[in-house]
Amino acid sequence: METKQLFNQIAGRRGFFRNLGLATATVTAATAQPTASAPFQFDSPAQILTAALIAEDLATTFYYNFLAGKAAEDPAVAVELKNRNYLRAALQEEIEHANLLRSLLGISAAGADPIQTFYFPKGTFDKLDATTGAAALPILDALENAFIGAYLTAVRAFAFMAANTSTNRGVYYKLGNANLSADQLAYFSQVSASILGVEAEHRALGRVIGGQDPANNRCYQQTAGLDSVFTGSKSAVVALTPFLTPATGPAFSFKEALEKGAALTLPCEFGPPAF
Repeated sequence: METKQLFNQIAGRRGFFRNLGLATATVTAATAQPTASAPFQFDSPAQILTAALIAEDLATTFYYNFLAGKAAEDPAVAVELKNRNYLRAALQEEIEHANLLRSLLGISAAGADPIQTFYFPKGTFDKLDATTGAAALPILDALENAFIGAYLTAVRAFAFMAANTSTNRGVYYKLGNANLSADQLAYFSQVSASILGVEAEHRALGRVIGGQDPANNRCYQQTAGLDSVFTGSKSAVVALTPFLTPATGPAFSFKEALEKGAALTLPCEFGPPAF
């Protein structure tokens, strides 16, 4: 499946739902494809990387509007400089993640990304926290849980692909028109794990801002109920679909988040894993 076709599937909501159950891995088989028993085994590299790119663009839009909204006027953010810096660093980190994914997919610029508008429940950026209604910190926690689950699932999917390729079972995975080696697929798994770690930091620091104690007492990260990134009813794409849907609430521009967010970011350290 070409990346452009995949973009069209995700961008069109009706086609998006219609195609969810039909999406299969972009593979060719010299003999026969392996029997797959879990939905993640049907995800293709392009599907996983594209879904991840959309998630990172969503996160960029979220963190910019958090910093620019009334929620950031709460003393826990406005007065506590370290808390504001957590959010500024998170914004830059999400931008960096998207840049890497864009380079892997061969996308020239952010303006060519498949989703340019995201939707958040009304009031999300008006309050830091709330007992009723939408607020910034609960949405942060929900998003980061989904991102962590998606990347953890991606680690397994890419590891599965790498194992199939390295053992020469006759399955060759593609990205665009290029066959992917086991080393490339293993690298994608490493990239997913590397981003997962940062998303877990974001969730913990969001809980620090909210005064939760302990902020992160999980022994292990979880998939949040996901069993694939793109394919099936328990995919990361389905989990993130409300943020692609006008019925959810007001619209927020990804382009505006990138352009205006540049003045709010805090530089982050280190680059992606070396291949």
